[in-house]
Amino acid sequence: MSAEPLGDGRPTHADVVIIGAGFAGIGLGMRLRRAGHDDFVILERAEAVGGTWRDNTYPGVACDIPAQLYSYSFRQKADWSRVFAPGAEINTYLSECVAAEGLEPSIHFGTESLEARWDARQNHWRLTTSRGDYTARVLVTAAGRLSEPKLPTVDGLETFAGPRFHTAAWDHSVDLAGKRVGVVGTGASAVQLVPQLAAAGAEVVVFQRSAPYVIPRGDRAYTPAEREFFAGHPQALDRARADIFRAAEAGFAQKRHGSAEAAQHRERALGHLERQVRDPALRRMLTPDYEIGCKRVLISDDYYPALGLPTVTLEPSALGSVAGIRATAASGAGYDLDVLVFATGFETTELPFSRIVIGRSGGTLAEHWKHGMSAFASTSVHGFPNLYIVDGPLASLGHNSAVEMIETQIEYILGALAEPAQVLEVSAEAEREYTAELDRANADTVWVRGGCSSWYLDPRTGRQTLLWPGTARAFRDRNSRFDPAPYAASGAVALAPL
Repeated sequence: MSAEPLGDGRPTHADVVIIGAGFAGIGLGMRLRRAGHDDFVILERAEAVGGTWRDNTYPGVACDIPAQLYSYSFRQKADWSRVFAPGAEINTYLSECVAAEGLEPSIHFGTESLEARWDARQNHWRLTTSRGDYTARVLVTAAGRLSEPKLPTVDGLETFAGPRFHTAAWDHSVDLAGKRVGVVGTGASAVQLVPQLAAAGAEVVVFQRSAPYVIPRGDRAYTPAEREFFAGHPQALDRARADIFRAAEAGFAQKRHGSAEAAQHRERALGHLERQVRDPALRRMLTPDYEIGCKRVLISDDYYPALGLPTVTLEPSALGSVAGIRATAASGAGYDLDVLVFATGFETTELPFSRIVIGRSGGTLAEHWKHGMSAFASTSVHGFPNLYIVDGPLASLGHNSAVEMIETQIEYILGALAEPAQVLEVSAEAEREYTAELDRANADTVWVRGGCSSWYLDPRTGRQTLLWPGTARAFRDRNSRFDPAPYAASGAVALAPL
């Protein structure tokens, strides 16, 4: 069955509507299409696929997970250029997946979702978008948690005399050579960006609120012989992926507060710092004062050397205020700047799409999550029938590939779609018990007890609501098979098994 078309060929109704054409949305679309389930559409607010890899085009953008693991297990790529793929190459890979799997007709570009409301009379979702209305029996949010840039509140920022932008909205029209550039933040984007700015001839001031832990990256290009070998031996590619996965899984032990593995991990990071930063004063400023893993551990071989260049200044405090070209740090130090770049991350604990999703009782998902995000199987929410959330509550990882988690959630959703019920709603008790179990598991992790504030923690409650407190394999074992027992079911539809 295919979606019912409008006069212009766009459907008004589909069995499944997916919001977002990044890794999660494309992956689910591919699996649905392969299963012969064509009655779905993917709504994408931009004019191209790719999600965060489409939006982030700042100099140096690349993945922190080896490319052979940061790709679909069911559509692997043999010819990655590097161990850690550049962002543009990942975006190209996603575009190639869409073309090869024939997904283009199912993706509606330039279509921003404005509201999604459950209609209890019709047992379907009503969606209002920037390009018309839709209805769907099942709604899947695949918008991700790195889609809405987060900007800090800075006194006088509106008076800044030069260009200012977030790394996720890079302004390529600005020539940074010879410019005085302030970089606000020292997270994963900043450690990739700062060496590139220095190499491009910019004078850089890095505003550091807290020092990150950094470990060696060890990136390299794949040789033509290696790429040719993988292309001709898919079993070898499978083995390489499995080896990377196993090595990454071992890293979860480092997330236990006070563990020997965490101590070893810290020694590795501090050894990297000592080898690359000879200046004792600079090294002190770059030494974190919290347990490793409490914040995201970064990987780089060129960030520390860049901070030692005479054209780069590390300011060991946050940006406090701006007046014209003058940027003043919380320490009181002032700097004249031509450009301000915000490497300040994304809205993660209060996902923006939650404000537009309205459930059975008339309340929003954001209201349901007023004490922090929660979902049964990290995917379903009581009061929101036939809604499935990918890459949402407690479904990310701090040690392995997000794609592994996305694929597990896709399996779960496919299982739900194969159920004969027209409407499925998880019980409040199941959601509550699952959330309480994960809260208990989180209690002894470095994310909760590591002595830092991070984007993993909900600022309203202090709950860790983003990361699964276990291995990726444990998540798959727990959540890859759909079990209808915790769900209230009603009606029936005649769908072929998926």
